[in-house]
Amino acid sequence: MLGKFVRVRVTIPINSVDDNGLVYKLNYGEIDLVTSSGRKTLKAFVLGINHPVAIFDGRVNATCEKNGETYYLVAPKSKRFIIHDINAALEFFSPSSITCLYERSCGAIVYRKINDEYRYLVIKNKRSAHWSFPKGHVELGETDEDTARREVLEETGLHIDIIDGFMATSEYLIQGRVEKTVNIYVASTTDTNTRIQESEIEDYSWLNYESIQKRLKFENDKKILTDARDFLISKGLVE
Repeated sequence: MLGKFVRVRVTIPINSVDDNGLVYKLNYGEIDLVTSSGRKTLKAFVLGINHPVAIFDGRVNATCEKNGETYYLVAPKSKRFIIHDINAALEFFSPSSITCLYERSCGAIVYRKINDEYRYLVIKNKRSAHWSFPKGHVELGETDEDTARREVLEETGLHIDIIDGFMATSEYLIQGRVEKTVNIYVASTTDTNTRIQESEIEDYSWLNYESIQKRLKFENDKKILTDARDFLISKGLVE
C-alpha cells in the first residue's frame, strides 16, 4: 500500500474526542479498497491537513501498527513526510511501530591531504556489502548540514567543515518500495584520527580519487565524487 493513491472517508474529524478521552490530532477515517478477493475497509489517518474534512484524496506515506491493527497514513500528493514528522503527528496515538514511504539522509564526502596526496573517505556499513560515504537519517530539528556533521562525527569520529556551494542529491528505491533521498555535501577535516562507530561501521579507507572510483559500486556515487572533486578544483582547494 505504500505509495498508493487512495480516498479516505473521514469518520472522526481532527480535534474530536472519543469515548476514552483520546483527542484526535489528525482526521481519522476509512479507505474502501476493492481487491480481486473482494472489498475491505482499512483504517487511516490524514497527514498535513489541519482542519476537519469529510473526504480526502492522497498518497499513502506510511503505515503504523497498534494492538495488532494496521493504520495507513495518507498525505497530500505534493508532500513528503519522513519518520520524525510522522512520529510527531502520531504522538497522541502512540503506535508500536511505523513504516515510512520516504526516507531522507544526509552525509558528506570528506577530504584531507595525506602524505602530499588528496584523499577521500569511504566507509563500509555493516548492513551493506558496498562502500559509500558516511551518512544517516535526518533527526527532528536538524538542518541537512547539521545531519551531515553529526553523522560523520558519529560514524568516523571526525569533525568536519562543510564547504559552501556544493550539494548533490541521490535518489533510489530500497527493496522496491521505500523512496530514499540522500543529500551529500563536501567537507574538509583537520582531524587525523579516524575512529569508526563499531556498532555500525565495518571498515573505512582514505583513498585518492582514482582508487576510490574503483572502490565505489554505484554510478551515481561515482558521479557525485567526480562533481565534488571538480568543485574543489574550481575553488583551488585540491589539485
